[in-house]
Amino acid sequence: MSAANYDAIILGAGAAGLMAALTAGQRGRRVLLVDHADEPGKKILISGGGRCNFTNIHTAADRYISDNPHFARSALARYTPADFIAMVNRHGIAWHEKTLGQLFCDGSARQIVDMLMAECRDGGVTFAFGQSVSTVDHADGLYRVTIDGRGHHAPALILATGGLSIPKMGATGFAFEIARKFGLQVVQTRPALVPFTLGEDEALFRSLSGVSTDVVTHWGKTAFREAALFTHKGLSGPAMLQISSYWQHRTPIAVNFLPEEGADWLVEEKRNRPRAAFRSALARRLPERLAEALGSRLGLEGELSGMKDADLRKAQQQLARWPFNPNGTEGYAKAEVTAGGVSTRALNQKTMAAAKVPGLYAIGEAVDVTGWLGGYNFQWAWASGRAAGEAV
Repeated sequence: MSAANYDAIILGAGAAGLMAALTAGQRGRRVLLVDHADEPGKKILISGGGRCNFTNIHTAADRYISDNPHFARSALARYTPADFIAMVNRHGIAWHEKTLGQLFCDGSARQIVDMLMAECRDGGVTFAFGQSVSTVDHADGLYRVTIDGRGHHAPALILATGGLSIPKMGATGFAFEIARKFGLQVVQTRPALVPFTLGEDEALFRSLSGVSTDVVTHWGKTAFREAALFTHKGLSGPAMLQISSYWQHRTPIAVNFLPEEGADWLVEEKRNRPRAAFRSALARRLPERLAEALGSRLGLEGELSGMKDADLRKAQQQLARWPFNPNGTEGYAKAEVTAGGVSTRALNQKTMAAAKVPGLYAIGEAVDVTGWLGGYNFQWAWASGRAAGEAV
């Protein structure tokens, strides 16, 4: 194939890039799919503990964070979880639903990559894996992409190289560099779905590394009920990863350690079991090491019968809104996704095309659309990739 004969060049063979490639290829478009990694779908392969949490049946636009909260609605409505499930079923991939609408492969995440690659081959997509892009230019209606010293031309260029998360997997800010080069605004990026770190003043909780419990995390008006995990650096687990996407530096988060208990549970416990020790009342409801740490911080010792109701109510309130002041996060190295990215204000929500740069598209994690934990970011990758693949 001669250098100028592609209809679309797609940079990035992750979830979004693969979906865009197979969609455009099966529409008869001549597609070149490029990635500096030696194989496609690297982040797909490690996702969901190697089983790929490939979508969430509860997908809706309000489960995504963006400067424009309505932007994701169009693509998500036109390519739904049911659409992706139909492809998975067609390829005979067994799957199951875990909690909260999360769908996983019964077998391996590699089945999803193999499925997407098979669909790309059905569309006649040309692959250039393990090859680096050195320059990207635009002139005379064509994008000129130099890959390992060789020029390739196409009227359409799709940026699908993801964000900055997990650099050891090869993540870079390449999509943002190219977007800025062509005048697209990039919303400030930050690590999202990422563990928190705690300072020395909360070192007591770092000593609980490995302890997990069901909580409700709060930041502002946002709340999530899932498991929290204490680590040697701070706080992790689904509840913490979820709230981290909303959190702003130097602000506290609040944790309800006993979401199952009524507002006055400690006072009622005193009535029903007056001889019970305060620590044992906690330990019946929480992991023992956590109960010890919280009891120590609250400073209540001895039997419930010897404690004033007012002190117990104060403890109840603290346990229901326990403040943590993270001093930061574990950063892009441990972040599942990147928040921020190519501004949605620069893009058409139906096609993912840049409004002022003909033939340029941005999809997936490169765009300022960040989903909740649990398959939402994959569904955005499929939906935005499909939108661009249908438009080129």
